[in-house]
Amino acid sequence: MKIVLLGKNGQVGWELQRALAPLGRVFAFDSAQADFTQPDQVIEQVRRIQPDVVVNAAAYTAVDKAESDVERARQVNASTPGALARWAAEQGALLVHYSTDYVFDGSGAEARREDSATAPLNVYGQTKLEGEQAIVASGCRHLIFRTSWVYAAKGGNFARTMLRLAAERDQLKVIADQIGAPTGADLIADVTAHAIRQVQRQPELAGLYHLVAAGCTSWWQYACFVIEWARQHGVAIRVEPDAVAAIPTSEYPTPARRPLNSQLCTDKLQTAFGLVMPDWKQGVERMLTEIHQPTLSRS
Repeated sequence: MKIVLLGKNGQVGWELQRALAPLGRVFAFDSAQADFTQPDQVIEQVRRIQPDVVVNAAAYTAVDKAESDVERARQVNASTPGALARWAAEQGALLVHYSTDYVFDGSGAEARREDSATAPLNVYGQTKLEGEQAIVASGCRHLIFRTSWVYAAKGGNFARTMLRLAAERDQLKVIADQIGAPTGADLIADVTAHAIRQVQRQPELAGLYHLVAAGCTSWWQYACFVIEWARQHGVAIRVEPDAVAAIPTSEYPTPARRPLNSQLCTDKLQTAFGLVMPDWKQGVERMLTEIHQPTLSRS
């Protein structure tokens, strides 16, 4: 099997290089080699390889910046993925693509299913939804995975930010009325590889799926979990347990509106591919251990 991986240096793309390797020969491209603002360049790279599977881990993810950079966000998140999908339809290739909880408005308290009504609150969510729609309209075989609150040991993430601030400050304020499931890039990559293998054997499994860790939390609870882990493992922080203040979204205005409820139901994914999604805390603990391993080894 020949696989083209686009966006190889992002959090998910980095993990996909590892997870896809056992499936076949992987041709991985970064944003300089396959620039999603230049769809002809992207298609030419894919055409040159003639892969069986194209995995698109490239995306415009600067949520607030997208509000004033609409056309670039649309090109990267919708137009170029649509062009890839049309190529895949012509060639009979499988296209794997990642989307987001931001296609929903975050109202209510229930976890969204794949067929729940979409209603993005911001440009990022709207362009990701347009990308989904373009892929489906192309008629290509596809796997679209909606995910949320993605993190990885590589690069920046919410946990790293909380620990840095906790080492610098005596008090933190963290949003408490947005809920979701922190989901590791390694989990996303491993599920992707498993699903590709299954779909190549059972084409009827292709389609749209929600892919997040089990359980849910708020950003405030997430921060408290990370800080308590640091305290238990001897990581230097100044913030006391009762000095992490819970605040509403209204106290932290941003250019792009965020959904309050980012819960995604993964029943369809688990049933189709015979999986059990791990609790979000397991992945976060593993990530924290990985990024702090040198410190923990010396303690």
